[in-house]
Amino acid sequence: MRIVVVGAGIVGAAAAYELARAGVETVLVDAAHEGRATSAGAGIICPWSGRVAEPLAVAGAGYYPDLLKALAEDGQDDVGHRRVGALVLLPADGTEAARVRERVSARAAADPHAGEVSVVGAVDAHRMFPALAPARTHGDEPEDHALGAGRHRHAFAEEALHLSGAARLDGRRMRSALVAAAERHGLRVVGGTAAVEVRGARVRGVRVDGDVLEADTVVAAAGAWSPALLEPFGVRVPVVPQRGQIVHLGLSGTDTAHWPVVLPGTGHYLLTFDDSRVVVGATRESGTGFDHRVTAAGLGEVLEQAMAVAPGLARATHLETRVGFRPTTPDGQPVLGTVSGGSGIPELVVANGLGSGGLTAGPFAGAVAARLALGREPGIDTGPYDPLRFASSA
Repeated sequence: MRIVVVGAGIVGAAAAYELARAGVETVLVDAAHEGRATSAGAGIICPWSGRVAEPLAVAGAGYYPDLLKALAEDGQDDVGHRRVGALVLLPADGTEAARVRERVSARAAADPHAGEVSVVGAVDAHRMFPALAPARTHGDEPEDHALGAGRHRHAFAEEALHLSGAARLDGRRMRSALVAAAERHGLRVVGGTAAVEVRGARVRGVRVDGDVLEADTVVAAAGAWSPALLEPFGVRVPVVPQRGQIVHLGLSGTDTAHWPVVLPGTGHYLLTFDDSRVVVGATRESGTGFDHRVTAAGLGEVLEQAMAVAPGLARATHLETRVGFRPTTPDGQPVLGTVSGGSGIPELVVANGLGSGGLTAGPFAGAVAARLALGREPGIDTGPYDPLRFASSA
């Protein structure tokens, strides 16, 4: 049996790894598009704080311990993952803060991977993430207090929730680790743009730069570029690119290795990595197409939101701004499932549309896609993510 996976972002790389480990002849085809979401994404693994419950993301967070163990067994220890916890900033409005506290606590209680939830004051929050505004002392004006200060300050309470189970991830390193581990099990990687090869109204593989790669099943994990791959085969998956601009800042001489993720609840975020790097983001821009530019408005939005929460970043050095294209769907839900032929084994498996949750759910979604390609139980109900659910509006 041979399976071809199209797209070497984190979803496709994870699918290829799962398949290769299962002993299947696996080929991974990748066009290395500029703006691939995996390469730009911030890498926050904390699916317990959002306004909307996301079962796939929760399952994705729970999948990481097993994945990390498997990768270590395959010689991949340095994968860019670290459990650092997260600070969920509470709104100043007491009623709304109570709602957030109740929601986060309930979700965390239902999932052991969330770790412990505790309330921390401004002093402890500043100790954990020193770029946050310091705690207000007696006599300070209220507008200068605690977890939100600066000219465009957000109104936050003097308390935050700390989730010990949250983690951060370097998507580039994880993707590279997955591919390297899969190659140890025989994975073949082919560069180029793939087109679905159809004979007798059935998928038979892909064509890459004129060469046909025969396959029993194709896994389509090409992110925001999937429509060009699937529509010639007659499969309409309305995935579109949502541009995200993410700013990387440097705090020279500062040990940021263990700073927690900061989630202000505004759709923006802050997190750090080992090399004195602070990542802040991100814009959510629809209708941009594949426009790779860093814009003045995007850069201004991200920095303004970051400074409103963490004025200590004012002295940081701008290192780079990454631009990525999140694959999003009209209903905001992923597409993950099969387009079956008559053989009992699916000809085509689609794994896409993870939006801003790609680095949280991506490895698990890739593993699910691999199981579906093998005709096995996926380990999750994929009904809500049916790739053909948009067919009626085609």
